[in-house]
Amino acid sequence: MAKSAFYEIKEGKLNRTRRTCPKCGPGVFLAKHKGRLSCGKCGYAEFEKKN
Repeated sequence: MAKSAFYEIKEGKLNRTRRTCPKCGPGVFLAKHKGRLSCGKCGYAEFEKKN
């Protein structure tokens, strides 16, 4: 996927459409998977809470 897909322009400002990895910092985005978000660089993962 192209990096340009992770950004959008609203009201003349650049906004990120995905979350960044808290360990790796800006520029490294979390991938969306079923039930979780994960970083491909460091392996960080966040899981959705089940209700």
